[in-house]
Amino acid sequence: VHFPDVERVEWLNKVLVQAWPYFGTIMEKTFKEVVEPKIRAKNVHLKTCTFTKIHFGEKCPRINGIKAYTKEIDRRQVILDLQICYIGDCEIHMDISKFNLGVKGVQLYGTLRVILEPLLTDAPFIGAVTLFFLQKPHLEINWAGMSNLLDVPGINVMSDSLIQDFIAARLVLPNRITVPLKKNMNIAHLRFPIPRGVIRVHLLEAENLVQKDSFLGAIRGKSDPYALLRVGTVQYRSKTVSRDLNPIWNETFEFVVHEVPGQDLEVDLYDEDPDKDDFMGSLLISLVDVMNDRTVDEWLPLSKTTSGHLHLKLEWLSLVNDQEKLHEDKKGLSTAILIVYLDSAFNLPKNHFEYSNGECGAKKIKNNKYLKKTEREPSSFVLLTVGNKTQKSKTCNFSKDPTWGQAFTFFVHSAHSQSLHVEIKDKDRDTALGTSVICLSHLLKDPNMTVDQRFQLDHSSSDSFIKMKLVLRALNVEEPDPQRVKAGVSASKQGPVCVVEKGGNQQKFASPPKPEASKVPPLSKDSAALDSLPKKDSREDPDTNDSSAAPVPSETVAGLNETEREQNAEHQPPSALHSRAAVVPTLPVIQELRLAPSVTSLGSLPSSCFELSSSNLELQNGTEMPLGEIQLTVRYASIRQSLVVLVNGCRNLVPSSNRGVDPYVRIYLLPDRRWTSRKKTSVKKKTLNPQYDEKFEFFESLEDVKKRTLDIAVKNSRPFISQERKELGKVRIDLSQEDLIKGFAQW
Repeated sequence: VHFPDVERVEWLNKVLVQAWPYFGTIMEKTFKEVVEPKIRAKNVHLKTCTFTKIHFGEKCPRINGIKAYTKEIDRRQVILDLQICYIGDCEIHMDISKFNLGVKGVQLYGTLRVILEPLLTDAPFIGAVTLFFLQKPHLEINWAGMSNLLDVPGINVMSDSLIQDFIAARLVLPNRITVPLKKNMNIAHLRFPIPRGVIRVHLLEAENLVQKDSFLGAIRGKSDPYALLRVGTVQYRSKTVSRDLNPIWNETFEFVVHEVPGQDLEVDLYDEDPDKDDFMGSLLISLVDVMNDRTVDEWLPLSKTTSGHLHLKLEWLSLVNDQEKLHEDKKGLSTAILIVYLDSAFNLPKNHFEYSNGECGAKKIKNNKYLKKTEREPSSFVLLTVGNKTQKSKTCNFSKDPTWGQAFTFFVHSAHSQSLHVEIKDKDRDTALGTSVICLSHLLKDPNMTVDQRFQLDHSSSDSFIKMKLVLRALNVEEPDPQRVKAGVSASKQGPVCVVEKGGNQQKFASPPKPEASKVPPLSKDSAALDSLPKKDSREDPDTNDSSAAPVPSETVAGLNETEREQNAEHQPPSALHSRAAVVPTLPVIQELRLAPSVTSLGSLPSSCFELSSSNLELQNGTEMPLGEIQLTVRYASIRQSLVVLVNGCRNLVPSSNRGVDPYVRIYLLPDRRWTSRKKTSVKKKTLNPQYDEKFEFFESLEDVKKRTLDIAVKNSRPFISQERKELGKVRIDLSQEDLIKGFAQW
């Protein structure tokens, strides 16, 4: 079964296995010649650091799958997502004075994003490679000599988990590793691209949360809930609401979003306790949906718990280069974002001077020991402050011309009155080596709201500068596109109507009909529907004789078209057809959808199809219209524990209006009809034969999937006020009958 979305790359894993010993040799040399001197220079306690053993082992990393993005991105780049799994037997030992410590194995799981850009017209064809993890990867380190590790000076304050978190955080967005492949390639804009946007999260309230507090192990008390909200490495905590299972927070949080698709909003609810906080449920929201919908205001069901809903309002703010949008917000929310690219500094003062009014007076040097320290070049870091938020750069050791090469983002409330405060400090002496204050109104004089220059440092030497690039962007809430089908609010409000079949205990769900359908008078009795069914041989179609549909207002059920039935019979098994009473009205006639052939036959009959057709009703004009076909590929991925549904495309769809149709496909894994678990493809404009090749995953166990039904509808993206028919056709697939490990693909 071919899945163009996430591809298995066994050939690449074979190449890795073959090349791993050679990679190990290169890394051993790098550790000895590059890493060891850097560690020695870091700290006076680490001057005796020596690697005694470096062996990268026999086991190499494995790539479980690759997803390539070539659409909806810049034409001069290729984006790859690599699902990496490394269970390594590497062994690295080092001595620091009399201590011996090391690593005896590493485990790493995560999705590594690789960006190849810019694409060039001459060799090597790719300018640079950028690497980073979208989410914090799972990292486990098996320490050797662990009993001695925590006694080492400089390391004793860190615990094992802190070290792992520290390493993992260096690999996650917004941190990027960029390797230039072409000489003289300027990689600053690749390492620090302007973020994609800002997500503003209004944490409003929750209801029916689970009780977690107990008294003497028996009496249940009310919980004290709080929320943790996270995008990438940035995390905020809400206030705690005491003794309330329906808490109201009404708090607002803002996150910078660097990569879409890729980054998600994670919300975890906890019950605050004196000893250990209890988990109360979580949410994972794809930010690409919020970006497309602009605004989402929803009650969302919590997962990993028995009950509870969370009310969130999410706003996508795009970054625009428009000074008119920089008006001050009355509610105190951010109106702009400041991006600071901290490059380098020049001629920082070496000796320990006190500066006042530009004149410097040397401190008296008391002894030779102090003199040695003052002659050493400074180890400097930078503190950047906007409003009440301060961020700290990394430390550059022993250099009067340090290069930091880092990017920072700040939320700005009033660009006309706020300033950026920069202070360079010496790590060893905790003294200021220079300061600078830049008014953000200075950026407004530039049409692009960008300044890239050297800034003279105050309280420093007369020729001391700091080089920075400052970019100001206004935050803009765009109005939702009226042409676009919203993935959120409107789509999730339709309640299902139960249609019960006597033949079995399964309930079929159908969307409620639109008001236009009421032009045809509803049937008053079940018998009317049954009488209109033609008498068929029970052996040929056992389901038809005893199936009846509960009457639904403004729906109509008429007789089955006999000839169409016989035409279909030659490529469909006897038990393949179920009658269905889900009406999708159009203006001229009311049509009904017929259920797809039962999937028992699909694996065995290559010619069988999922037909999107009207329900074989004898319509008033006596014509029968098939509604087209959809091509699907379905299988269960055991490694990822997920059901994978690939929507290839549709053909011969029936237009619902003269202006043509803009079809998209919506998928539910019934009985789950929540907005958060709803999947949908992109919209294809003005076509009756759309090609999607889009993949969707439902993370469920195989046992659970076997009990579920796939509900797939082809819909027309139309303006909200339009009278056109929205649903173009629907298919139901019973997954209990299928060999999902093997998978199937067909029309």
